[in-house]
Amino acid sequence: MPAKFIGAHMPTSGGLHKAIRRGKEIGCTAVQVFTSSPQTWHAKPITDEMVENLALALEETGIDPSKTVSHDSYLINLCAPVEEKREQSINGLKNELLRCSQLGIPFVVSHMGAHMSQGEDEGLAKVAEAALWILDDTPDDVTILMETTAGQGSSLNYRFEHLAKILELTKSPERLCICLDTCHIFAAGYDIRTKETYEATFAEFDRLIGCDRIKVIHSNDSKKAFGSRVDRHEHLGEGEIGPIAFQCLVKDPRFENTPIVVETPKAEEMHAENVRRLWEWANA
Repeated sequence: MPAKFIGAHMPTSGGLHKAIRRGKEIGCTAVQVFTSSPQTWHAKPITDEMVENLALALEETGIDPSKTVSHDSYLINLCAPVEEKREQSINGLKNELLRCSQLGIPFVVSHMGAHMSQGEDEGLAKVAEAALWILDDTPDDVTILMETTAGQGSSLNYRFEHLAKILELTKSPERLCICLDTCHIFAAGYDIRTKETYEATFAEFDRLIGCDRIKVIHSNDSKKAFGSRVDRHEHLGEGEIGPIAFQCLVKDPRFENTPIVVETPKAEEMHAENVRRLWEWANA
């Protein structure tokens, strides 16, 4: 069966409820948002009015609340070498989970961390430790999604083995799962450009982690070459990945009920077109 939940990361100017309504207007059945600015530590408190407006928008648009997603701050680094920054990051991600619990958003996507010369093993151990602290101190109705990265700089989780190691160290809690980004895995060296390489890459993910751990997919083409380890998104079918991967993705029965979300450039002008392409490929 083709994908049922296709959407985009929607701008939130005017409020989260407007992001939902804008998403509906361009054909979204899933929506990702920032609940606060991703470039600052400060976040406005969640008010009853915000909660009510979001719930009303979801009801009126028919978008399933279980297919809403938040992306955390880009400042988060759960393995920062400076303890003060690490503590700030832990509290930042914890607060994002608390905000999403108030709002009824079930998933928070996080890049988790960059080891910054500490070494990958040390970084992964610190991320796992911090993830357990955060999960232990937050409500059960929100799940952390560790995002696959392109491996730019010292970012962790550009290898499937990294994700597997964190899950091993944390003993695979139900509330610690994966957000897979197509641009990121391609830039990190996982080929998905043909049906054969798509199947091989997901077979490897399934062997190491299990595709059932993928709860959200970021559907982005790549401006940069295979294995470049540079994170630059492109419109679907127009970049180095090309259309076949996305055609496979939206026809993959494993992801029939998984939110597939575009984060492509020029949101105001092009999100509608990229969402349209996914629906066209899904229904072909």
